[in-house]
Amino acid sequence: MKSNIQQLMKLKLFAVIIMIAALAACQQKQEVSQDFVRVENGHFVKDGQPYYYVGTNFWYGAILGSEGQGGDRERLVKELDYMKSIGIDNLRILVGSDGERGVKTKVEPTLQEAPGVYNDTILAGLDYLLQEMGKRKMVAVLYLNNSWEWSGGYGFYLEQAGAGKQPRPDDVGYPAFMSAMAQYATNEKAHQLFYDYVRFIIGRTNRYTGLAYKDDPAIMSWQIGNEPRAFSREAIPAFEKWLAETSALIRELDPNHLISIGSEGAWGCEGDFDCWERICADKNVDYANIHLWPYNWSWVKPDSLIENLPRAKANTKEYIDRHLQICEKIRKPLVMEEFGYPRDCFQFALDTPTQGRDGFYEYVFSLVGDNAEQGGYFAGCNFWGWGGFAKPTHEQWQVGDDYTGDPAQEAQGLNSVFSSDSTTLKIISSQVERMANIKKD
Repeated sequence: MKSNIQQLMKLKLFAVIIMIAALAACQQKQEVSQDFVRVENGHFVKDGQPYYYVGTNFWYGAILGSEGQGGDRERLVKELDYMKSIGIDNLRILVGSDGERGVKTKVEPTLQEAPGVYNDTILAGLDYLLQEMGKRKMVAVLYLNNSWEWSGGYGFYLEQAGAGKQPRPDDVGYPAFMSAMAQYATNEKAHQLFYDYVRFIIGRTNRYTGLAYKDDPAIMSWQIGNEPRAFSREAIPAFEKWLAETSALIRELDPNHLISIGSEGAWGCEGDFDCWERICADKNVDYANIHLWPYNWSWVKPDSLIENLPRAKANTKEYIDRHLQICEKIRKPLVMEEFGYPRDCFQFALDTPTQGRDGFYEYVFSLVGDNAEQGGYFAGCNFWGWGGFAKPTHEQWQVGDDYTGDPAQEAQGLNSVFSSDSTTLKIISSQVERMANIKKD
């Protein structure tokens, strides 16, 4: 009898120990999860508080963090300090470029030189960048692919999957290039090569912090790609399938971080708003993205950027409103993570006025802020792109030139915001303050 009582007491003690351990683990998990940006009831939460933000595109951050070709850690630290000082804490960054070097319209140096063959200096650069961002309580949106030629992306994976040499827009023009890229949606071998890359990147551990990427709160979101597109209406079903497979894979590899698509909105879905709703409603996609490019989308002309500004504003509002309606339906936050406007008179020099851009930025910020203050689903925006302290040397980027917000296929200075753009920075700072006040409500 006594033996049975002792055994029962031991079992009860063991049960209590298990319960305490489980509670401690649960509390630890809760504390860790507080460090990550999350979505709750259709809104971002960071450090236990609502998170509304003004960010920028800093695609070349990992290259600057490198100690190899293109690396400049002194400039990187200077740029991060300056952005943080004016309230920019959200940076959208390219993980790495793909394929051969020496292509004048492609980001160089590349990270993935061939499938599974990586340039370790860029990996070190990404590690260093995330370490420095973590020190400053900044967060990164890291995109893993690109439908466009300037970082390899679709074309690289198609070539490696045996689809032959892919055309480049500077040789054949964009219509022919886009027609060729429509193959990607249905090329399963290309997808598998990309999935191998995703597994490698998300499975890494930062050499400087010792943190596994999946455990690093300096990462806000893994993003499938930069402006992924089907490139034809016929390819939309396969395109949607690929996005769903990719988001499911990322979720399996990393349950801690948000997942986003990187979509332009309906413009990136061949004009199909229903397609955009379906891809954003996916259970593994945490928030929605849109982009806005009045010049690229022929809403304004190079010789009348200021005169065409009212039309750009009207089209912008209509585009945003339609996507916000969908976000209200699927109850997910919306981020306009790319928008830009050329310098006045379509000039690229640093001292060129930015009256048209300033007017467009001010209008976009007003739409974001108004909706956010009313409790809507507009959570933030990342303007394109950060030029900071760069001093462009050539209109066409060349190896050895400073990196700007404009990738190699675009005129250097066209859409970049530099540290000397005082009027634009004043408008950005005003919006930062407005969004920060929403956080406190």
